[in-house]
Amino acid sequence: MKKIVVAVGSTRRPKLNAVWEALSVIGPTLDEAALYDVVGVQVESGVGHTPLCRAELMAGARGRAEALVRMSRERGPDASGWEYFVGLEGGFDVVQDNGARLVFLQSWAYVSNGTRGAYGQSGSIQVPEPLARRVVDEGVELSVAIDAFSGAQGTRDQQGAWGVFTKNLHTRQDSFRTAVVNAFAPFFNAKLYG
Repeated sequence: MKKIVVAVGSTRRPKLNAVWEALSVIGPTLDEAALYDVVGVQVESGVGHTPLCRAELMAGARGRAEALVRMSRERGPDASGWEYFVGLEGGFDVVQDNGARLVFLQSWAYVSNGTRGAYGQSGSIQVPEPLARRVVDEGVELSVAIDAFSGAQGTRDQQGAWGVFTKNLHTRQDSFRTAVVNAFAPFFNAKLYG
């Protein structure tokens, strides 16, 4: 059986687990004769610690995937064995609605095969205004602010802000899994995407 190695631009457990879960669903459609392996590599996103708009979220996800592509090319394809490159980025999208600021938490993925790539998004959830003020107005990193807001420690490595907001009905891992499935769609449904 053929082995396909998917490189992920993070070593955070919720992100790696999200890719594993996505591959368990889409893997047979992507290549029914393959076994999948996921490798986490810490890379820079090229954006701030907490992106504050959709463009930054997308740039961060793509930046992570492209950093992995560069690493693979430097090592040579035989050295890394990576066939797909996944960048994941979470943060805020700040918008105006009828003169009021609304802040949404979003998770984005960018998947590349080294030649072409595609984005996927998880959806979004509105952020409580006290937390939005801490992150958007005061510049506090989301991971620090959500710990203080929830009274927990290490939230981003567990349920994430998604879990805090939804009482764990939808976690950080769930959100990234959805984004990864969506980003892989042009690869496992290539006939439709051309």
